[in-house]
Amino acid sequence: MLRHEFRPGRAVAGLAMLGLAGGYAADAAGAWEVPWTFFLPLLLGGLWLAATVTWAAYMLRRRREARKASAENTVAPASTSGSHAIR
Repeated sequence: MLRHEFRPGRAVAGLAMLGLAGGYAADAAGAWEVPWTFFLPLLLGGLWLAATVTWAAYMLRRRREARKASAENTVAPASTSGSHAIR
């Protein structure tokens, strides 16, 4: 049983931040020499990718819920002529 729904955008954002933290730690330890401007595009790219994945997951979830709702409502409405007569 799932306790909560999976949020892929948050997972992508977390992985991007872990990658940035690892790069920063390697730079601070002296194992990797890069300018600070290298990390800014990685940060913005990771956030953009996370936003794109979040949007795609939202659209898929919305489409799935709409399809599920339309499958449940296959019965014709009680009346389409405006009267209160029940079929």
